[in-house]
Amino acid sequence: MRKKFWLFSLVLWTFLLTGCGQSLSQQSVLENAKQANTITWGVKGDVRLFGLIDVKDGQQKGFDVDMAKLITKHILGPKGHADFVTVTSQSRIPLLKNGNVDAVIATMTITPERQKTVDFSKVYFNAGQSLLVPKNSPIQDAYHLNGHTILGVVGANSVDNVKKASPKAKVLELQDYAQAMNALKSKQGEAMTTDNGILYGLAVQNPGYEVRGGTFTKEPYGVAINKHQKSFVKAVNQAIDEIKADGEYNRLIKKWFGQVPGFNYKELYSK
Repeated sequence: MRKKFWLFSLVLWTFLLTGCGQSLSQQSVLENAKQANTITWGVKGDVRLFGLIDVKDGQQKGFDVDMAKLITKHILGPKGHADFVTVTSQSRIPLLKNGNVDAVIATMTITPERQKTVDFSKVYFNAGQSLLVPKNSPIQDAYHLNGHTILGVVGANSVDNVKKASPKAKVLELQDYAQAMNALKSKQGEAMTTDNGILYGLAVQNPGYEVRGGTFTKEPYGVAINKHQKSFVKAVNQAIDEIKADGEYNRLIKKWFGQVPGFNYKELYSK
């Protein structure tokens, strides 16, 4: 009798857990955000120009951060609040899937592989992969890196891209861009590769280095959103369209990239 009762309790508990899990996965992120008047965003904390923690006040600042604030206002209204959680290239999808953030806007390239796991908004920034090297480096482009050691970041698709361009290049992956930049300075590698927007930010911080070789890939950035949240994706897309239509997008591009040497923000905006 006790055995039957134990089995019945186990089945009931499993059913309850399954039911709770299903209801959680079916919750509308958009409706929850409207009720809380808040959207929680995953943003970078180590990428100058896009998402960098200001040591003076501890706040994330950058193009992605400002875009998140604008999208929030367009979806929730002028009193809508944007919360921020710092993510890395390797943690952003797990944090999104676990519900720690509602959306990720963190220099995240839209790729077919990632689209199997998450949905994306329309493109909000057209980047392209490039190289950061010391100004006296003989390296000129991504297609002549065989025999060289190239630095990348774990979780970014740039490592695979550079291997396609130069199959015999050695690639050393670091945990974040700060570590990769330090490795470049200490000559653990001869070049660093990732999206040009990120590299321009590093070049601004480190005058002895420059972005070189043009772009050898297309890296369209999108807002990552959990699967089965079509209403939220639609709301984010509409917000991006409105931001571009009313001139707010162009003002942000000029704010963050207008004074960066070599960065053609006018060409970017026209895409």
